[in-house]
Formats: sequence, structure tokens, C-alpha cells
Amino acid sequence: MINHRGVCNGCLLSLVTSVCVGFGSNLVKQEPALAQSLVNKEAMPAAGYAYASVVRKTSVQSALVTKSKAKREQTLISEVRQLNSIEPPFNSTSYVLKVNRVKNFIAQLSQPQTDVVSVTNVKVNSTDQGIELILVTANSQKLQVSPKTEGNSYIVDIPNAKLQLAGGESFRQAKPVAGITEVIVTNTADNTLRLTIVGKQGAPQVQLFDSQTEGLVFKVSTTTSTARQPITTPEDNQEPIELVVTGTPDTRYQVPDAIVGTRTNRRIQDIPQSIQVVPRQSWEDQGAVNAIDALRSVGVIQAFNSPTNGDVFTIRGFQTSNILRNGLKDYTAGAISGQTQLANIERLEVLRGPASVLYGQGNPGGTINFVTKQPLSEPYFATSMTFGSYNFYQPTLDISGPLNSDKTLLYRLNASYISTESFVDFFYNQRYLIAPALSWQISKNTKLSFEGEFRDQQQYPRTGLPAVGTVLPNPNGEIPLSLNTLDEDARNNRRSILLGYNFEHHFSDNWSLVNAFHVRSIRYRTDSANSGSLQLDGRTLNRTQQNYIGAPAADEEYALDNHVVGKFKTGSLQHELVAGFDLYRDISQFDQTMRVIGSIDVFNPVYGQPVGGLRSRMNQKTKNDQLGFYVQDIVTLTNNVNLVFGGRGDFVDNKVTNFLNTSANQSQSDFAFSPRVGLVYKPIQPVSLYASYSESFSQNVGTTFGGSLFQPSTGTQYEVGVKADFFSGRLSSTFALYQLTLSNVLTPDPNPNRPTFNIQTGEQRSRGIELNVTGEILPGWNVIASYAYTDGQVTKDERYIGNRLVNVPENSASLWTTYTFAKGNLQGLGFGLGLFYVGERQGDLTNSFSVPSYLRLDAAVYYRINRLSFALNLKNLSDVQYFTPRTINLVYPEDPFIVEGTVSWEL
Repeated sequence: MINHRGVCNGCLLSLVTSVCVGFGSNLVKQEPALAQSLVNKEAMPAAGYAYASVVRKTSVQSALVTKSKAKREQTLISEVRQLNSIEPPFNSTSYVLKVNRVKNFIAQLSQPQTDVVSVTNVKVNSTDQGIELILVTANSQKLQVSPKTEGNSYIVDIPNAKLQLAGGESFRQAKPVAGITEVIVTNTADNTLRLTIVGKQGAPQVQLFDSQTEGLVFKVSTTTSTARQPITTPEDNQEPIELVVTGTPDTRYQVPDAIVGTRTNRRIQDIPQSIQVVPRQSWEDQGAVNAIDALRSVGVIQAFNSPTNGDVFTIRGFQTSNILRNGLKDYTAGAISGQTQLANIERLEVLRGPASVLYGQGNPGGTINFVTKQPLSEPYFATSMTFGSYNFYQPTLDISGPLNSDKTLLYRLNASYISTESFVDFFYNQRYLIAPALSWQISKNTKLSFEGEFRDQQQYPRTGLPAVGTVLPNPNGEIPLSLNTLDEDARNNRRSILLGYNFEHHFSDNWSLVNAFHVRSIRYRTDSANSGSLQLDGRTLNRTQQNYIGAPAADEEYALDNHVVGKFKTGSLQHELVAGFDLYRDISQFDQTMRVIGSIDVFNPVYGQPVGGLRSRMNQKTKNDQLGFYVQDIVTLTNNVNLVFGGRGDFVDNKVTNFLNTSANQSQSDFAFSPRVGLVYKPIQPVSLYASYSESFSQNVGTTFGGSLFQPSTGTQYEVGVKADFFSGRLSSTFALYQLTLSNVLTPDPNPNRPTFNIQTGEQRSRGIELNVTGEILPGWNVIASYAYTDGQVTKDERYIGNRLVNVPENSASLWTTYTFAKGNLQGLGFGLGLFYVGERQGDLTNSFSVPSYLRLDAAVYYRINRLSFALNLKNLSDVQYFTPRTINLVYPEDPFIVEGTVSWEL
């Protein structure tokens, strides 16, 4: 709403009269149909979700209002209010220098809007009624706003404007205050800036002002679902037009930007590599308990390790444990710290293909960035309780708010506890999570954040079942899927503590510095039997027992990153430069024994078999160090062509200390250079065509029989694709074609006299197509879906040429969709449906057996009323049996039909 207080009525009346007459007559000449409809007071149909009708005093005034806001046909206009009925919107003296939009509006009528206005910063401040959002610019009077409302969202398009932040070309803040779900500012079209403010219960109320010292100011109120849009009429004593909208619950899945692709918060459409963002809302709707539950909807597959050990996935045909936490390497979290709990995670970003140019050594298939929840400036409280099959229950707590009166010191605390049993005999799992976060806005240009995370996992391990009798025929019959091949006293306990900070400083609107660090300390102990081979009788299973001597195994991970982001021009070219270095160290130490333990009959198991003699012992310490220097430049060649190129040099060192045999100590150092180059072309604004080339590397430790050190394995990817937005950016899609080759793979030495040695001649290739779709089809109807065709095979090897890669389906697809009623008697009621298909996969590299395909069906029912929510999730509704291969002729049976119910409350 635009307030008219402080405007000289006499001066304004004389000026407006001359402008209105000329402009009104010009409108009749140029747009007679529009003018006639206004004179006749006909309702104008909207293309969106609301319709407009105007209550007016004169036809000339109506023409002026409609002309200046011609793009707002999607907004319901209810009434024109008188000046003396309006309460003063602000009580703070900080608004003395803020100028009402009426003054600027009159000046804009005679000014051509051709220059592109740069918005150099976005500020969000809390107020008594909601937030104050400021688009910082020195030329706010040149900005013309075109607002509309869609469901719970207030959306403003600003032509001839471009967001140019030090950290990227988009801004996103989740839950700045209670009642507002998120604020997004991004570049959506050629020289067009879009602001989206999403309310929780309905579209927010908005008032618009110009500030002589700051820029364009939006005063946002969350008190009701009535949105007052900045439509002005320059007639004396005429109050702003008030817009009334009906909203839909905020359940949108589309997230337009990501950090993982460039180290800056950038639009996914402008990055020449396939990236998917999985928002929290989508996995909450699915009732996800761990990361693989959340990532299944974008085609990520559980890898062939034990799902209880950590987060290891298969992406584009290759196993990956490339896990980031807010952009910092957190690789031990993926491999050994246990499954990630999602209570403190805001979203998951999936980058497909090599990423060594930004993050150093890693697997070529892809990288997953876990973005954590950040402190909020307004008090916030949320709690939930979930009950389910197999004695599953999970309470969660999420609280946040300011710690001082000026709200420069904020906190957030997330906590969760999971306890569950399983269809597998003896299995139990108890997981604890406590995750505090603190942010300190030292000054307007400097911010320091701290975070911590404590995880404790106490559980029974799983080692899988023989393939013969589960996915392959067994003359004795089918092995019960509930069978546990371990003894009742087996355990697999893991404890992890993480502490870190993130420091950001803006030297100017164009240059900034980021310094981030974290350390993760892990202690774990696994005392259990390992399943071995099944004897020829098809029922006797050989086993070994693994134990740790003395203290638990330990792993210490340190990650440090420093980089600058700078924006500058060279001639007509606009650059966004990212340059920096990072350090990574991982130190692991354990003392482990392996013993023979009595075999068991898989059809009639007798536990507590005697433990035999010592078979092997390993007591060693491994230290991996990595120092990397990287640079990346994003060059705007033209308004619709961007070039992304960069390179990174890494020095890596591996040192193994053997405490039992010092002659077995080894040390190896390597250097690798990883480039990336990509091009993005936009033939039309919603569509991006892109092509890219990227590399990755991973150190291979050891030597050949002749003593030569192994070279790092290298991943090389060629990718082309199309990214498109539909329905005004509410629905996004990515179609990609790629070829990814992993070279310098270690393979067994073919010389029969060297059974323990390898040679480096192997090569594996994965190529295919991918389609991902995410977003909102209609208000309340959301979808996240994927399809992938993957041709993964061994292309060079001494024995396995032509064999398919392990756990890589040729075809896979997923669909999760929800619909929530926005109004009427069913308002707040929602339904969800999920289909997850994974094709046949090979169980080992010899292709000796395969795991059959499966189609899993999930469903959900929700009901939301005010601050209270209820959800019922039905997982694997058709109770299909499906497996994940573990290699060595073993498979993991996955969960059968499960029911879970959740009650949530939010303040």
C-alpha cells in the first residue's frame, strides 16, 4: 500500500491534472479497448489465479492507474480507501528520508526506462509487523514495479534492473520471521529482477517506499492474508488501492538457485552442469528419515555399502561419498559417521558429474551439498512427533530467535531422536542429534556464524544375505529375509562431533571474502561377524568376526576454505571471479582383528558359535592431506551468453604408519590439475542451452610389482543439455546428455605369479540421458520427478571388458507429487503419491548375478489447520521385495510395507 502523507496537495494537484489529461488521452489513442473497458467498469480477466475489478471515481484516473500497472491483471482489487482512514504505517524516525512512491511515479511517466539499474545488495530487517526488505540501489526512482499474487506468494517483477550481489546473482532467506516462509530475489529475464515473498498462511501485506539513502523499500506485514500492493493514483486525497487475495498453503518444491555449482548463490539455469535442489518440504511430505529417502526423488540410488554405516550413493554410474556441508568438504560424514539425520538440514543440492575444479579430489559421479538451517531474526518454535511400524518413533525440536534487542545476535537449535527396530531379527537403531547454530552480524558488511553438531548412533550392524536364496534360486528354498547372520551381541556404534564457523566480509558492493572452517571428530566401534561365502550345500554360511582392540577407531577431519568473490568489467565484458585456496586433512587410526567364527545354517541358524584363532590384525594410522588453489570466472559475453571456465591445482599426500610392521609404512604425494569450461546460451529467457567439459581426480595409493607409483584416477565428462522454466518460473526442468569416463582404474595384475599386485590399465565409462522436473504445476499441486538412462560398462580391463558397472540400472525413474486444497470445505487437506522404479542391476563386476528391477509405491495424506499439521505416510504400499547389492555374492533386503504418522506444531 502506498501512503500519501507528506505530499503537498496543491502542488501535486496541479501537476497531476496536466499529466493525467495528457496521459489519459494518449491511452485512449494507443489502447482504446483497454480504456473503453475501464470507462464501462468491466472486469478484466486475469491470466493467473485471481481476477480484477476497480472501484474508481473518474475514467481518466482509472486509465492512469491501469496504464501504470498494466501487468497486474492477476490481482483482485477490492476498494479505494480515503486518506483519513489510513493509520500511519511507521513509527520509527528511520523513515523520515523515505519518499512515497507517488512522487517517483509522476516523474517516471515522462522518463524512458532504458538504463539497467544495478541492485547491489538485499537487506532484510525485522519489524513489529513483519519485515522490511530493501533493494539497495542508488537509482530506486528509476525502478518500475509490476506486482502480482499467486497463492501465498507476493511477486514483483522489475524490468530494466539486475541483481548484482557480491556472492552471486540471487538472494534467498528462509523463514526470516514467523509467518513468512521465504524471501527470494533473483534475475529471471533479460534485465528483469523478480522479488518473491512467500507467506505461510496467505500472501503478505506489502507497502512500497523509496529511500533517498538506501533504495527501494518494501514494508511487509504478516498479520492477515490481505496483500496491499503498491498501486498509486496521483489524484489529490486519493488513497492507494487495496488488493485482497486468497492464498494456498506453501508447499512449493521449486528452488531456483544453488551454491554447489559455482561456490556462489547462483541461478541453476545459468550453470552449465546438471544440478537438482531437493527442498525440505519435499522430503517432509515423503516422510523421509535419512538422506537416501530424500534423494530418491531425484534419481540418486543407494550404493552397495551398508546403509547403516553412512551416506554413500550411486550417481551417473559411479559410487560417490562426495559430501559437502555448506560448501565445505565433509567426506567422513558420508563414509563412516553414520546416516545423516535431516532435522537440521534445510535443503540438499545435487551436482552431477565431476566437481574437482571447486572441491578437489573426489569421485566423478557427483557431489551432494547439505545446506543446514540458519538462525532466524524472529522467535520461532516447531516440534513434531512421528510413530511408525517396527516401533519407530522420532521426536524433533526446532527453536530460533534473537539473543539481543537489535537482533544482531541470533541462535538456532535443532534436536532429534530416532529409535526403531526392523523386520531383520535382533536389529535396533538409536540415533541422537543436537545441532546448535549462532550468527553475529558484526556490522552491515561483516557476519560471523558458528555451528555445531553432535551425533550418536547405537545400532545393530547389517551385513547382508547370500544372493543364492534371495535373488538367485537355492535348492533348499528361499532364505528368510528376516534372517540375521550375526550374533545377538553384535554392535556398530558411531559418535561424531562437528564444530565450525563461517566468516563473511563485504569490502564493497562488488568484492567480498569468505573464510570457513570445521572439524569433525568421529569415534566408532564395530564388533560383529562378517558374512562370507555360502558353501556348496546352499545353506552353510562361512563367517569371520571383526573386533577393535582397546580404544574405538578414530577419525579426525579438518576442512578450511578461503576465497574472494569479485565483480568487475573488462571493456564490455562483465566478470564474476571466484578465487581461493582450501586445506583438507583426514587422520584415521584403528587397531582391528579378524578371527574365524563358526558358520551358521541360514535355514536353521544357531547363534553363539565359538570364535576361532586370529586370522589377521591391522594396527595403523592413515593421514591424507590436500592443498588446493582454484580460480573460476563467469563471463557475461552478451545478455544471453555466459562463459564459465576455471581450473584447480591440488597437492595431495597420503601417509600410512603401520604400528605392527614399520617396513610396511608408506608415503605418496601427487599433483593433479582439474579444469572446467562451459557455455550457457539463452535463445529465450525461460530456456538455457548449455555445454560443458569437466574433470575430477582421486589418488591411487600403492605401487606396481615393479615399484612404480600409481597415478591418480581421472574422471572426464562431456555434457550438453537444456534447462527450461515453465509457468512463470514455478516449474523447472533439466534435460542432459553426458559421457563420463573414469581412467587409470586399478585392475588385478594378469601375471598369475603376482596375485596381490595391481596394474593401472582399467577404464570405466558411463553415458546416458537424464530428465529432472521440479516445481509447481498449479497452486497446491507440486511435483519432483526424474528419469535416467545409464549405459555403464567396463571399457578397458584385463578380464571384464564389456561388463556392466555394479549397482547401475540401465533405466530408473521416480515421481513424487502432492496436491493440497487451498479453500472450501477441504482446505488444508492434501494427498501425496510416489512411484520409484529401479531397473535390473549387476551385483558385482564379474556380472555373476543381478538384482531384479522393482517398482515401489508410496502414498501420503496430510491435513494442516493453522499451526497444527497431521501426516500419514504409507511406504512401499504394495509391499514389493527389493534389494541393494553388496558385492561378494551378498545383497541387502530393503524395507517392506511401513506406516508412519506425524503430528507437527509450529509457532
